[in-house]
Order: sequence, then structure tokens, then C-alpha cells
Amino acid sequence: MAGLGKVYLVGAGPGAADLITVRGARLLAQAEVVLYDALVTPEMLALCARAELVPVGKRSGQRSTAQVLINEQLVDCARRYRLVVRLKGGDPMLFGRADEELRALEAAGIEVEVVPGITTAVAAAAAAKQPLTKRGVARSVAFFTSSTAPDQPDHPSLPETDTLVQYMGGREAAATAERLLAEGRRADLPVVVVENCSRPDERILRMHLSDLARGLEPGHGPVLVMLGEALARRAHQA
Repeated sequence: MAGLGKVYLVGAGPGAADLITVRGARLLAQAEVVLYDALVTPEMLALCARAELVPVGKRSGQRSTAQVLINEQLVDCARRYRLVVRLKGGDPMLFGRADEELRALEAAGIEVEVVPGITTAVAAAAAAKQPLTKRGVARSVAFFTSSTAPDQPDHPSLPETDTLVQYMGGREAAATAERLLAEGRRADLPVVVVENCSRPDERILRMHLSDLARGLEPGHGPVLVMLGEALARRAHQA
């Protein structure tokens, strides 16, 4: 539609500014306005050389901007600016509520493009030097989260797969472990927990499923939990 700008849904990656894609960084440098998530770091925002910065973060358990308002802001920005970036942690297409924003923009006749980012599960596996798949051990991976839409059950069924990766798993990880134990998973199943992935305060914890069932200490940033036989330490791994 004439007179409207274009919106880019850009994946910021797991946190470190130098893990954003080249295309994503170029768009940040060109953007007139950037609507960014709570998990986007100041170093990443420093790449927005000329943009107006608009925080629209959503953090579990904290006051945040309602998704419907974010959708309205995106449409309004596209009517006032030529190049709009919606900067999301990780990848927009995985637990990024991209569907809701795409629907709102498309309904308003606004051109939109998605620029992928490194999703946190892949970055966490790299940080821990722990592949999520392993020949002869694990050939399937499932990403899941306990966060649900208002009309969905609070505890959806866990996927049946070799390696499980729970996003936003800090408070919910113990319940996940209890359910897996009840389903017959062995108590010493390897678990790797990564907090603040790719950031200077990154923390990596290794434990067993039975340890996880007792709960995690309160963290100071986003937590991702990886579970499965593929997470076992290698013989000479540090």
C-alpha cells in the first residue's frame, strides 16, 4: 500500500551483539525506529545508529507490554516510518509471537520480512560444547516451553523425543523433571542448564534429572534447560 513503510522482524540471537546476522546488523544501522524485546542487550542496541528506540519487552512474571498493543505500535510505526525493525531475542519464528505480529501487519496491508536469528537452544549447545544430536544415541530434538496462551492448558504434554530443550525453563524445570521421572525416564539422565547464554555472565550447570527435580536456584537471566542422553559428558570433556 502506497505511503506505508516496511517492517522487518529481526532475530537478535541469544544475546551477544556479534552473534546477530550480517543482514540483521545492517537493518539495525538503517532503521528509523526499532521496537525491541526486554532481553535485547545494550550492546545490540548500540548497533541502532540512527533509530528511535522503543522498548516493548515481555518478561515472565514482570509487568510488560501487551501483545495487542505491540501489534498496534508496529502498524502505527509503519504508517510513520519507511524502515521499521521489530527486534526479537533469539529467532522470531520460535516462541517469538511472530504469528500474531505477521497477522496484524498483513491485515493492515503492510509489507513485512522476517530475518532469522540464532535460536538460544543452538547457542546454548555451542556454549556447553554439547551437541543436541548424537549418532546412535539421539536423532530427534524437541523445543518446548511451559508458557501457554490464555485458552490453553497450563501443562501441555511433553513431546516424546530423544533430546528435550525447555525454553524459559527456570521456574518450570522442576515440574518438567518430575513428569519425566513419572514417565519412567532414568534418574541419572544428563541435564545441562544454561543461564544468560552468550553473555559475559553466562553460567552453565551440569546435573542429573533427579537433581533438576529438586529445583533450580533463582537465576538472574533467561534460563534454558537441555535434557537427554546426548548431553552426557565426553570422556575428556572439561
